[in-house]
Amino acid sequence: MKVAIIGAAGRMGTHLINAVVAAEGMELSGATERPDHPQIGLDAGLTAGVGELGVKISDDLEAVMLKADVLIDFTFPEVTLKNLEICAKLGKMIVSGSTGFTPEQRQQAEMYAEKIPVVLAPNMSVGVNACFKLLKEAAKILGDDFDVEVVEMHHNQKKDSPSGTAVRMGEVVAEALDRDYNEVAEFHREGMCGARTKTEIGMQTVRGGDIVGEHTVYFIGMGERIEISHRAMSRDMFARGAVRACQWLQNTKPGIYDMQDVLGLS
Repeated sequence: MKVAIIGAAGRMGTHLINAVVAAEGMELSGATERPDHPQIGLDAGLTAGVGELGVKISDDLEAVMLKADVLIDFTFPEVTLKNLEICAKLGKMIVSGSTGFTPEQRQQAEMYAEKIPVVLAPNMSVGVNACFKLLKEAAKILGDDFDVEVVEMHHNQKKDSPSGTAVRMGEVVAEALDRDYNEVAEFHREGMCGARTKTEIGMQTVRGGDIVGEHTVYFIGMGERIEISHRAMSRDMFARGAVRACQWLQNTKPGIYDMQDVLGLS
Protein backbone atom coordinates (compact mmCIF):
# COMPACT_ATOMS: atom_id res chain seq x y z
CA MET A 1 0.00 0.00 0.00
CA LYS A 2 1.48 3.33 -1.07
CA VAL A 3 0.99 6.11 1.46
CA ALA A 4 1.40 9.88 1.16
CA ILE A 5 1.70 12.13 4.21
CA ILE A 6 0.86 15.82 4.36
CA GLY A 7 2.79 17.98 6.81
CA ALA A 8 5.63 15.47 6.63
CA ALA A 9 8.23 17.68 8.32
CA GLY A 10 6.05 18.54 11.30
CA ARG A 11 5.88 16.81 14.69
CA MET A 12 3.02 14.54 13.71
CA GLY A 13 4.39 14.02 10.21
CA THR A 14 7.65 12.54 11.44
CA HIS A 15 5.77 10.12 13.72
CA LEU A 16 3.59 9.08 10.77
CA ILE A 17 6.60 8.45 8.53
CA ASN A 18 8.14 6.24 11.21
CA ALA A 19 4.89 4.29 11.60
CA VAL A 20 4.46 3.77 7.85
CA VAL A 21 8.07 2.61 7.42
CA ALA A 22 7.65 0.15 10.32
CA ALA A 23 4.34 -1.26 9.05
CA GLU A 24 4.29 -4.46 7.03
CA GLY A 25 2.91 -4.09 3.51
CA MET A 26 3.12 -0.29 3.49
CA GLU A 27 5.43 2.07 1.64
CA LEU A 28 5.92 5.82 1.87
CA SER A 29 5.38 7.05 -1.68
CA GLY A 30 4.98 10.77 -1.11
CA ALA A 31 5.35 13.59 1.38
CA THR A 32 4.25 17.21 1.24
CA GLU A 33 4.66 20.49 3.09
CA ARG A 34 3.49 24.05 2.59
CA PRO A 35 5.20 25.83 -0.35
CA ASP A 36 7.39 28.09 1.82
CA HIS A 37 8.65 25.31 4.10
CA PRO A 38 12.47 25.20 4.36
CA GLN A 39 12.57 21.40 3.99
CA ILE A 40 10.92 21.27 0.57
CA GLY A 41 13.12 19.10 -1.66
CA LEU A 42 14.76 17.21 1.21
CA ASP A 43 14.41 13.47 1.71
CA ALA A 44 11.39 12.74 3.94
CA GLY A 45 13.12 9.77 5.56
CA LEU A 46 16.13 11.83 6.61
CA THR A 47 13.80 14.50 8.00
CA ALA A 48 12.01 11.87 10.08
CA GLY A 49 15.21 10.19 11.23
CA VAL A 50 14.59 6.81 9.56
CA GLY A 51 17.26 7.06 6.88
CA GLU A 52 17.07 7.97 3.22
CA LEU A 53 13.87 6.74 1.52
CA GLY A 54 14.20 8.36 -1.89
CA VAL A 55 11.01 10.36 -1.28
CA LYS A 56 11.51 14.11 -1.50
CA ILE A 57 9.19 16.50 0.32
CA SER A 58 7.02 18.29 -2.25
CA ASP A 59 4.59 21.19 -2.24
CA ASP A 60 2.34 19.65 -4.93
CA LEU A 61 -0.19 17.32 -3.31
CA GLU A 62 -1.99 16.45 -6.52
CA ALA A 63 1.24 15.27 -8.18
CA VAL A 64 2.15 13.28 -5.06
CA MET A 65 -1.28 11.60 -4.92
CA LEU A 66 -0.95 10.32 -8.49
CA LYS A 67 1.57 7.81 -7.10
CA ALA A 68 -0.24 7.03 -3.82
CA ASP A 69 -3.16 4.86 -2.73
CA VAL A 70 -4.04 6.77 0.43
CA LEU A 71 -3.31 10.11 2.06
CA ILE A 72 -2.79 10.55 5.81
CA ASP A 73 -3.87 14.03 6.89
CA PHE A 74 -3.43 15.58 10.34
CA THR A 75 -4.03 19.24 9.53
CA PHE A 76 -7.03 21.55 10.00
CA PRO A 77 -10.58 21.36 8.58
CA GLU A 78 -9.99 23.99 5.90
CA VAL A 79 -6.89 22.18 4.65
CA THR A 80 -8.49 18.74 4.98
CA LEU A 81 -11.42 19.80 2.78
CA LYS A 82 -9.00 20.88 0.05
CA ASN A 83 -7.19 17.55 0.39
CA LEU A 84 -10.50 15.68 0.22
CA GLU A 85 -11.33 17.49 -3.00
CA ILE A 86 -8.05 16.39 -4.59
CA CYS A 87 -8.43 12.80 -3.36
CA ALA A 88 -12.03 12.61 -4.60
CA LYS A 89 -10.94 13.93 -7.99
CA LEU A 90 -8.22 11.27 -8.27
CA GLY A 91 -10.18 8.43 -6.64
CA LYS A 92 -7.74 8.11 -3.71
CA MET A 93 -8.52 7.12 -0.11
CA ILE A 94 -7.85 9.43 2.83
CA VAL A 95 -7.38 9.00 6.57
CA SER A 96 -7.77 12.25 8.51
CA GLY A 97 -7.25 13.01 12.19
CA SER A 98 -8.14 16.70 11.83
CA THR A 99 -10.44 18.15 14.49
CA GLY A 100 -12.71 21.17 14.86
CA PHE A 101 -15.07 20.59 11.91
CA THR A 102 -18.19 22.74 11.86
CA PRO A 103 -21.48 21.02 10.87
CA GLU A 104 -21.19 22.70 7.45
CA GLN A 105 -17.62 21.45 6.96
CA ARG A 106 -18.70 17.97 8.00
CA GLN A 107 -21.42 18.04 5.35
CA GLN A 108 -18.87 19.06 2.73
CA ALA A 109 -16.61 16.18 3.77
CA GLU A 110 -19.55 13.78 3.44
CA MET A 111 -20.11 15.04 -0.11
CA TYR A 112 -16.54 14.11 -1.10
CA ALA A 113 -16.91 10.76 0.68
CA GLU A 114 -19.64 9.80 -1.77
CA LYS A 115 -16.80 9.13 -4.22
CA ILE A 116 -14.03 7.72 -1.99
CA PRO A 117 -13.56 5.86 1.32
CA VAL A 118 -12.68 8.27 4.13
CA VAL A 119 -11.73 7.66 7.75
CA LEU A 120 -12.46 10.87 9.62
CA ALA A 121 -11.70 10.49 13.32
CA PRO A 122 -11.00 13.10 16.02
CA ASN A 123 -8.65 10.65 17.71
CA MET A 124 -6.82 7.73 16.07
CA SER A 125 -5.74 6.17 19.36
CA VAL A 126 -6.94 2.61 19.94
CA GLY A 127 -7.10 3.36 23.67
CA VAL A 128 -9.26 6.46 23.24
CA ASN A 129 -11.67 4.56 21.04
CA ALA A 130 -11.90 1.84 23.67
CA CYS A 131 -12.83 4.67 26.09
CA PHE A 132 -15.65 5.74 23.76
CA LYS A 133 -17.09 2.23 24.07
CA LEU A 134 -16.68 2.21 27.86
CA LEU A 135 -18.31 5.64 28.19
CA LYS A 136 -21.36 4.51 26.27
CA GLU A 137 -21.82 1.50 28.53
CA ALA A 138 -21.14 3.47 31.73
CA ALA A 139 -23.64 6.18 30.80
CA LYS A 140 -26.34 3.61 30.11
CA ILE A 141 -25.75 1.90 33.45
CA LEU A 142 -25.50 5.07 35.56
CA GLY A 143 -28.31 6.96 33.86
CA ASP A 144 -29.55 10.35 35.01
CA ASP A 145 -28.50 9.93 38.66
CA PHE A 146 -24.89 10.93 37.91
CA ASP A 147 -23.65 14.35 36.79
CA VAL A 148 -21.23 14.27 33.86
CA GLU A 149 -18.17 16.49 33.42
CA VAL A 150 -15.53 16.21 30.68
CA VAL A 151 -12.07 17.70 31.33
CA GLU A 152 -9.38 17.78 28.64
CA MET A 153 -5.78 19.01 28.64
CA HIS A 154 -3.52 19.75 25.66
CA HIS A 155 -0.35 21.64 24.75
CA ASN A 156 -0.37 25.42 24.48
CA GLN A 157 -0.29 25.42 20.66
CA LYS A 158 -3.59 23.59 20.12
CA LYS A 159 -5.95 25.83 18.20
CA ASP A 160 -9.41 24.28 18.74
CA SER A 161 -11.20 24.04 22.06
CA PRO A 162 -12.56 21.82 23.42
CA SER A 163 -10.65 19.09 21.62
CA GLY A 164 -12.40 16.96 19.03
CA THR A 165 -11.89 13.96 21.29
CA ALA A 166 -13.55 15.71 24.24
CA VAL A 167 -16.48 16.71 22.06
CA ARG A 168 -16.87 13.13 20.86
CA MET A 169 -16.78 11.89 24.45
CA GLY A 170 -19.54 14.35 25.32
CA GLU A 171 -21.54 13.25 22.29
CA VAL A 172 -21.19 9.56 23.16
CA VAL A 173 -22.46 10.14 26.69
CA ALA A 174 -25.28 12.39 25.50
CA GLU A 175 -26.43 9.84 22.93
CA ALA A 176 -26.40 7.06 25.54
CA LEU A 177 -28.53 9.23 27.84
CA ASP A 178 -30.90 10.24 25.02
CA ARG A 179 -29.85 13.89 25.15
CA ASP A 180 -28.89 16.35 22.42
CA TYR A 181 -25.23 17.23 22.99
CA ASN A 182 -25.60 20.63 21.32
CA GLU A 183 -28.33 21.53 23.79
CA VAL A 184 -26.79 20.17 27.01
CA ALA A 185 -23.06 20.95 26.58
CA GLU A 186 -22.01 23.63 29.10
CA PHE A 187 -18.73 25.32 28.15
CA HIS A 188 -18.48 28.17 30.61
CA ARG A 189 -19.42 28.87 34.20
CA GLU A 190 -18.66 32.18 35.88
CA GLY A 191 -20.19 34.29 38.60
CA MET A 192 -23.72 33.67 39.84
CA CYS A 193 -24.59 31.17 37.11
CA GLY A 194 -27.00 29.18 39.27
CA ALA A 195 -27.05 25.55 40.30
CA ARG A 196 -25.95 22.87 37.89
CA THR A 197 -28.81 21.47 35.82
CA LYS A 198 -29.44 17.73 35.88
CA THR A 199 -28.96 17.20 32.15
CA GLU A 200 -25.99 19.42 31.35
CA ILE A 201 -22.61 17.96 30.41
CA GLY A 202 -19.75 20.18 31.51
CA MET A 203 -16.91 20.66 29.01
CA GLN A 204 -13.75 22.00 30.63
CA THR A 205 -10.48 22.87 28.87
CA VAL A 206 -6.87 23.21 30.08
CA ARG A 207 -4.01 24.40 27.85
CA GLY A 208 -0.33 24.44 28.75
CA GLY A 209 3.21 23.32 28.00
CA ASP A 210 3.71 20.27 25.84
CA ILE A 211 0.82 18.04 27.02
CA VAL A 212 0.14 15.57 24.21
CA GLY A 213 -3.44 14.97 25.31
CA GLU A 214 -5.35 13.99 28.44
CA HIS A 215 -9.08 13.35 28.77
CA THR A 216 -11.15 12.44 31.81
CA VAL A 217 -14.91 11.96 31.99
CA TYR A 218 -16.33 12.20 35.50
CA PHE A 219 -19.60 10.50 36.44
CA ILE A 220 -20.38 12.13 39.79
CA GLY A 221 -23.10 10.75 42.02
CA MET A 222 -24.08 11.20 45.66
CA GLY A 223 -21.22 9.79 47.71
CA GLU A 224 -19.35 8.23 44.78
CA ARG A 225 -17.49 9.17 41.62
CA ILE A 226 -16.38 7.20 38.57
CA GLU A 227 -13.56 8.49 36.33
CA ILE A 228 -12.72 7.16 32.87
CA SER A 229 -9.40 8.63 31.75
CA HIS A 230 -6.97 8.42 28.88
CA ARG A 231 -3.50 9.96 28.83
CA ALA A 232 -1.34 10.15 25.72
CA MET A 233 2.38 9.89 26.42
CA SER A 234 3.49 10.41 22.80
CA ARG A 235 2.12 10.93 19.32
CA ASP A 236 3.20 7.43 18.28
CA MET A 237 -0.18 5.98 19.22
CA PHE A 238 -1.98 8.37 16.86
CA ALA A 239 0.38 7.39 14.06
CA ARG A 240 -0.11 3.66 14.69
CA GLY A 241 -3.87 4.15 14.67
CA ALA A 242 -3.70 6.04 11.37
CA VAL A 243 -1.69 3.22 9.80
CA ARG A 244 -4.24 0.71 11.05
CA ALA A 245 -7.01 2.82 9.51
CA CYS A 246 -5.19 2.87 6.15
CA GLN A 247 -4.90 -0.91 6.16
CA TRP A 248 -8.59 -1.28 7.05
CA LEU A 249 -9.70 1.03 4.22
CA GLN A 250 -8.51 -1.35 1.52
CA ASN A 251 -11.48 -2.80 -0.41
CA THR A 252 -13.90 -0.54 1.52
CA LYS A 253 -16.81 1.19 -0.21
CA PRO A 254 -16.98 5.00 -0.46
CA GLY A 255 -18.30 6.72 2.65
CA ILE A 256 -17.19 8.31 5.92
CA TYR A 257 -15.97 5.98 8.65
CA ASP A 258 -14.38 6.50 12.06
CA MET A 259 -12.07 4.50 14.31
CA GLN A 260 -15.02 2.72 15.88
CA ASP A 261 -15.61 1.19 12.43
CA VAL A 262 -11.91 0.42 11.99
CA LEU A 263 -11.74 -1.38 15.34
CA GLY A 264 -15.08 -3.19 14.97
CA LEU A 265 -16.62 -1.31 17.91
CA SER A 266 -19.55 0.28 16.08
